[in-house]
Amino acid sequence: MVSIKDIAKHAGVSISTVSCALNGSDKVTKETTAKILKIAEELNYVPHAAARLLKTKKSNMIGIFLRDFSGSFYGDLLQGIKDFLSVRGYDLLVCSGAQSRRLIAERMIDGSIILDATFTNEELLQYMKQGHKAVVLDRELDHSHINQVLLDNKAGATLALEYLIEQGHTNIYIVTGPTSSYDASQRLRAVKQVIERNPMLDIHEITGDFTKAAGEVAAKHIASEYTTPIAVFCLNDEMAIGVYSYISNHTDLVIGEHIHLIGFDNIELSQFVQPRLTTINYSMRKWGALASEQLLKMLNDETVDHERVYVTLVEGASVRSSG
Repeated sequence: MVSIKDIAKHAGVSISTVSCALNGSDKVTKETTAKILKIAEELNYVPHAAARLLKTKKSNMIGIFLRDFSGSFYGDLLQGIKDFLSVRGYDLLVCSGAQSRRLIAERMIDGSIILDATFTNEELLQYMKQGHKAVVLDRELDHSHINQVLLDNKAGATLALEYLIEQGHTNIYIVTGPTSSYDASQRLRAVKQVIERNPMLDIHEITGDFTKAAGEVAAKHIASEYTTPIAVFCLNDEMAIGVYSYISNHTDLVIGEHIHLIGFDNIELSQFVQPRLTTINYSMRKWGALASEQLLKMLNDETVDHERVYVTLVEGASVRSSG
């Protein structure tokens, strides 16, 4: 591996002169700097990241921590983060698993975006007490080094269930999400509040885990109990796609006629299933960009307020009036 000592030897200058030139110092003339940079390029010199970090105390890298990469949920979110950071000189590291948290503890990244329920609040607060800064997308946590950029889950779930009621549906199945998910718990809480205001509803709750497979299992259960048209609210689109899959491949029932289906997230695939899925929409790219913007403001010691990503209802033929 080429070192700055090698560059100094080729350039006929001291190691300190090479170091200053590579770091853009004005202590070295433009002519000498240009000569050193040219030699460094010819030798394929790669700066030592750890040494640079010790010197500048900045890595220009942001870590996003995810529980896993399954499903089609994360693509637009990550693209929104990457697009925002890249034009501002930052790179994005996508991390998962307990070992990756060493990047925080060892200060190898400048800040974090957290969408990983396996982090405990106590663990995150410990990192913040050590000076780390983070934006959380999956919890409410009070600390001066933490900013929250959360989906308006309650509004979205309320929109979904009230839409089914407006269409005349009272016999409704709810396919829930994982108990560890902040988004799932907030959506379910809103569902229960709507139910309390509408005692005439006949509600059936089926446990899910936000996966397509869970939607298929739920659909099998629903089909076995089917007697008259019903409505189904899946707390995310992945499970709604699973309902489509099982119903179309294993029953004579028809989505939008026998089973009136609504999801949440408006993932790309939901726009192409037939009939088009009714769902709750928000911009995942905007969510990612907003989280990135808030984090960079924090790293620059600017004041930030907690943000919320708002949602809208997208109507599709998967839900029709019961009349």
